[in-house]
Amino acid sequence: MTPIVTPFFDVATNTVSYVVQDPNGRAAAIVDSVLDFDYASGRTDTRSADAVIAFVRDNDLTVEWLLETSSIACSRTATAFISASCAATCCTRRATPRPA
Repeated sequence: MTPIVTPFFDVATNTVSYVVQDPNGRAAAIVDSVLDFDYASGRTDTRSADAVIAFVRDNDLTVEWLLETSSIACSRTATAFISASCAATCCTRRATPRPA
């Protein structure tokens, strides 16, 4: 069974967010959500996250996981915003120490 993966490219940050969905159901995960940030003004925006949320709603998906793969994932992601909108669980990758 192959999941359905839909990418969302954010030009300003040159990053991609993904919605990964179960092909036989409504379960989905959002991977690497983007929080828009304007360096000049220091302000954030949720346009990219809004597009992902709209896709989820338009396709009647249930977001079960918000996954962040960056080691600095907490700083500029839309995880908190999307979590409030979709009632999903967040999971951030933790670096695993290499054996000596």
